[in-house]
Amino acid sequence: MIAWEESGAGRPLILVHGLTEDRRGWDPVVPLLEDGFRCIRLDLRGHGESHDAADYSALGMVEDVSTVVSQAGLDEAPVLVGHSLGGVVVTAYAAQARAAGVVNVDQPLALAAFKGALTPLETMLRGDGFTEAIGVVFESLGVDALPADARAWADACHAAARQEVVLGVWGLVLETEAAQLDALVESVLRDVTVPYLAIHGSDPGPGYAEWLTELAPSATVEVWDGDGHYPHLVEPERFAQRVRAAFTR
Repeated sequence: MIAWEESGAGRPLILVHGLTEDRRGWDPVVPLLEDGFRCIRLDLRGHGESHDAADYSALGMVEDVSTVVSQAGLDEAPVLVGHSLGGVVVTAYAAQARAAGVVNVDQPLALAAFKGALTPLETMLRGDGFTEAIGVVFESLGVDALPADARAWADACHAAARQEVVLGVWGLVLETEAAQLDALVESVLRDVTVPYLAIHGSDPGPGYAEWLTELAPSATVEVWDGDGHYPHLVEPERFAQRVRAAFTR
């Protein structure tokens, strides 16, 4: 069972949260979009109120979005908004299913580079040091920039992180050679032809924008410097205005 809810009316807009988090993370954003968008937010498998599963990979989670699209009875292709892990999920969804557009919130898709950063923590992540390792990861994401309510929500989610879910999500990165990761990401991006907006709260790295737009010519990359990993929560009004500008019919 995939838990989801909807509010508002208009163009369908599906919002997908990040790793260890849940659909409540969109609370500051949804009220700003309900006039003009049918906002549908879900809890990915193993998160929030959704069920557990044997497969916690991001590619497996694409099925969660498909389930909600079906249950919501959408006849119109949705705009998909994904934060962090959700950015990978909605990108993969748009590569294989009907979509009107994608907003990727602070999820760089150069996964080989992410593998390089994650590998030194692998032993801790897989063992008794999991809690310490996951804390290191989340503290590096600029949570200090969050408003108090959003910071409390994020801290509670991260403190409740489940080792089997995190390893299920990151397993592909940890267990796949860097060159193969690059090839996989590139094959997905070449199939994304809809408008694609990537919003980053810090610079995703030299040459990243050029790399992304070469593979997905429909992509636009913006850096909201200083917002950290949560630009949609640090600047919800700006975020809603940007979504409206890109995807209001």
